[in-house]
Amino acid sequence: MRVDRLRLLNFKCYGEAELGLERGVTIVHGVNGSGKSTLLEATFFALYGSKALDDRTLDDVITTGEEETEVELRFTHDGREYRVERHLKLRGDRATTTKCVLETPGETIEGARDVRREVTELLRMDAEAFVNCAYVRQGEVNKLIHASPSDRQDMIDDLLQLGALEDYRERASDARLGVKTVLDGQREVLENVRQQVEQKEDKELHERLNGLETRRADVAEEIENYEAQREQARNTLETAEDVLERHEETREEIETLETEIDDLRSKIEATEREREDAKAEIRDLEERREELAAERDELLADVELDPGADGGDDAVEERIRELEARDEDLRDDLEEVRVSITETSGEIERLREEADDLESQAVDAREEADELEATLETDEEAIEDREADLEDLEEQIETAREQFDSGEASPTPREGGETADAPVEFGEATAHFESLETDREELTDEIGDITADIRTVENAIEEGEALLEEGKCPECGQPVEDSPHVDVLAEKREELADLEDRLERLEDDRDDLDERIERAEELREAERRVDRLEENRDNIETLVAEKRETLENRREQRDRLREDAEQYETDAEENRARAADLDREVDDIRSELGSINTERGEIKDDLESLRRVAEIDVERADLATDVENLRERRRDWQTMNDERRETLSSKRERKRELESEFDEERIETARTDRQNAENYLEKVDAKLEDLEAKRTNLQNAIGAVERELEELEERREELEALEERCERLDSLYDEAETLQATYADLRAELRQRNVETLERLLNETFELVYQNDSYAAIDLDGQYRLTVYQKDGEALEPEQLSGGERALFNLSLRCAIYRLLAEGVKGTAPLPPLILDEPTVFLDSGHVTQLVSLIESMRDLGVEQIVVVSHDEELVGAADSIVRVEKDATSNRSRLESGEPPEIALLTSD
Repeated sequence: MRVDRLRLLNFKCYGEAELGLERGVTIVHGVNGSGKSTLLEATFFALYGSKALDDRTLDDVITTGEEETEVELRFTHDGREYRVERHLKLRGDRATTTKCVLETPGETIEGARDVRREVTELLRMDAEAFVNCAYVRQGEVNKLIHASPSDRQDMIDDLLQLGALEDYRERASDARLGVKTVLDGQREVLENVRQQVEQKEDKELHERLNGLETRRADVAEEIENYEAQREQARNTLETAEDVLERHEETREEIETLETEIDDLRSKIEATEREREDAKAEIRDLEERREELAAERDELLADVELDPGADGGDDAVEERIRELEARDEDLRDDLEEVRVSITETSGEIERLREEADDLESQAVDAREEADELEATLETDEEAIEDREADLEDLEEQIETAREQFDSGEASPTPREGGETADAPVEFGEATAHFESLETDREELTDEIGDITADIRTVENAIEEGEALLEEGKCPECGQPVEDSPHVDVLAEKREELADLEDRLERLEDDRDDLDERIERAEELREAERRVDRLEENRDNIETLVAEKRETLENRREQRDRLREDAEQYETDAEENRARAADLDREVDDIRSELGSINTERGEIKDDLESLRRVAEIDVERADLATDVENLRERRRDWQTMNDERRETLSSKRERKRELESEFDEERIETARTDRQNAENYLEKVDAKLEDLEAKRTNLQNAIGAVERELEELEERREELEALEERCERLDSLYDEAETLQATYADLRAELRQRNVETLERLLNETFELVYQNDSYAAIDLDGQYRLTVYQKDGEALEPEQLSGGERALFNLSLRCAIYRLLAEGVKGTAPLPPLILDEPTVFLDSGHVTQLVSLIESMRDLGVEQIVVVSHDEELVGAADSIVRVEKDATSNRSRLESGEPPEIALLTSD
C-alpha cells in the first residue's frame, strides 16, 4: 500500500491543507507544536474513523471555532487506486459523521462501519494491528518492550494472522461439543420412536379395520330401504296437499270477488256525488264572470273609453301603449333634469373646493417664502464659518508636515555602526514602520528558539546531576565506573552559558528596536493625520462652493413663491363668482322637475285602471275555461260509472260459478292422506338419523384406525432416518475432534516458524544499527520473551538498556515485524507505509545517527514508502523528499511546504 495524497479542511490545527507523498523516505519536519503529528493522525483517521481516536471523541478533530471538517485520502493498494472521504459536522455539543465514502475500482461503499470493515479486510489488519505494525505513534516507541510476554505474544500473533488459527481451534471445539449434545438428543429421540412403533404393532390394526368396514356396509343397506319408503310417503303427501291447495285457492277467489264487488259499489256512489258537486261549482263560476264584466265597464268609463265599442280589447291595449310611451318620454326628461342638477351642483362644489385649495396654496407659498428668507440669512453666516475652518485646517496641515521637515527623525548610533532610525520622507512612514515590525518578529522567533534550547539544556543538566548522585552515567544511565561519557555535564554547562549570553544580547537588541518602532509609529500617525486633515479641507471647500450655489437658487425660489401666491388669490375669486351664477341656474331647473312629476302621477293612475281591465279579461277567460273543464269531467265521470256497472255484473256471475264447484267428500279424503303421510315421515326421519349417526361413528372409527396405520408407517420411516442421522453425527464428532487438534498443532508449528524468522530478521536489523558495538545478538523464544546478549556473553533484559538504546531496540523490533509481514502470511502482502512519529524523543546525537542507518536499511530492503515525523535536522539527510510544517502565530493555523532535501553535508555542518 502507498499513500498518494491527503487533503484536510478544518482538521485540528489545519484550515486548508493538501499533502502529496511519493515513494521512498519522506521527512515531515518542523518545530514542536507545529502540527506534524496531526498529518499522521489524519491519515489514520481517514482509514479507520473513530477507532483511530483512542479515548477522544469526533468533535476533538474539528478545528476550534469551526462547525465541520473534511478529510480525504487517496492511496494505492496492490496496484489499484482507492479514495476515502469523511465529513464531520457539529450538531449541538456533539460531532456526527455526515459523509463517509470509500471509492474502490469496482464499487462505492458508504457508511462509517462498512468503510472501516472494508479497509480492515483490504489491509488485513484493524486499527489496533495498524499501530502495532506500521504506525509507531509519538510516545509509544517502547510499547512492545514494555508489554508483558503474553501481551506481546497476542500483538504479534494477531499481526501474523495466528490469532485466527486459535479462533478456528475454539470454533472446532465448540462444534465438537455441539455435535455431542445433538447426538445425545437424537439417541433419546431414536429410542422414543422405537417404543412408539412397538406399541402400535401390538394393536392388530388391520383386523380391527376389516370388522369395522363390514358393519358399515350392513348399516348402509338398511338406510337405503328406509329412504325408499320415505320417498313413497312424500309423493302421497304432495298429492293430498295439491288437492287441498286448489280448494283453498277457490275459497280465496270467492272472498276476493266479494271484496271487489263491494268496492265497485262504493266507487260508483262516490263518483255520482262528485258529478253533483261539479254542477254546483259551475253555477258559482258563471256568477263570478258576471261580476267581473260589471267592474270592467266602470273602469273603462273612468278612462273615457266606450265599453261597447268595436274592438274594445284592442282599444285598451292601444291606450296602454300610448300612456306608457308618454310616461317613458317624461321619465327621460326627468332623468335629464336630474343629471343637469347633479352635474351643475358638482361643478359648484368643485369650483368652491378649488377656490379653497387656491387660497390655501397662496398661504403656503407666502409662508415658504418667509422661511426661505430666514434660511438665506443662516446660510450666509454658515459660509463665513466654513471659510474660517479652512484657514485653521491649513495651519494644522502645515504643522503636521513640519515633523518630516524639521529633522526630528535624526539617526541614533548603534553598536556595530548601525543607526537606530533614519529620516523618512512624507509618505514613507508606514513602510518604515512595517519593516521594523518584521525585524522584531524575526528577533522574537530567534529569542524563542534560544529560550527553548536553554530549557532543553537545563533539563539535561538536572537529569545528569541526578544520575551522578545515583552513581550512573548522565548520558547512558550505566554505572559511572569505566564510563567514557562522564564529561558530558561540563559540555552542557558551557553550552548553557553561551546560550544565556546570546539571549541577553538579543534581548538588548529587541529593547532598542522597540524604541525605534515607537518613534516610527509616531511618524506613521502624523502621516495619517495629514491625510485626514487634507481630506477634511477638500470636503469643506466643496461644501462652501455648494452652499454658495444653493444660496442663489433659494433667492430665486423665494421670489417665485411670492408671485405664485398673488396668482392663487386671483384664481380663487374667479371660481367663487362662477359658483354663484351656477346656483341660480339650479333653482330654475328644480321648478321644471315638479311639473314633470305631476303629469307622471296622472298617467300612472290611468295605466293602473287599464291594466286592471286587461287582468279582468284574462280572469273571465280563465273562468270560462274552468267551466268547460268541469262540464267535460262530469261527462267523463258518467262514462266511468257505466263501465263500472258492467264490471260489477261480470264479477257477480263469476262468484256464482265458483260457489257451485265445492266437493266436501274429496277434500276430507285429501286431509286424511296428508295426516298419515306426515306421521310416517316424522317417524322414518328419526330412524334414519339414528342409522346415519351409527354409520358416521363407524366411519370415524375406520378413519382413526387408518390414521394409526399411517402413523405407524411414519414412525417406521422416522426410525430409519434417526438411525442414519446418529451414524452421521458419530462420524462428525470424530472429525471435529481431529480438526481441533489439527488447528492447535498448526498454530504451534507456525508460531515457532515465525518466531525463528522474526529472530533472524531482528538480529539482521540490529546488526545494521549496532555495527562494531557492544551487543552480540538477540534471542526471541516461543513465548516472545526477548533477551539481549553483550559481546562478553552477558544476558540483559531490554529494560536494562539505556533510554536511547531501548528506543532504538524497539524500533529495530518493529522494523523486523514489518519485514516479516512484508514477506507475507498469505503470500506477498501489500503493507501500508512504515510510519515513525517523533522517533528521536529518547535519542541523543549518536543514536540519531543509528536511526538514520535503520531508515536507510529499510529503504534498501525494498520498503516502498517510509514517513518520518521529526523536528531533528539530522534525519533530513535520510530523506528522498521533505515536507516542512509551520504554524502561523497570528491565526494559530499550520501550513505545509514540500520540497527536495538539501545536501547531507550542509545538514551536518554547524
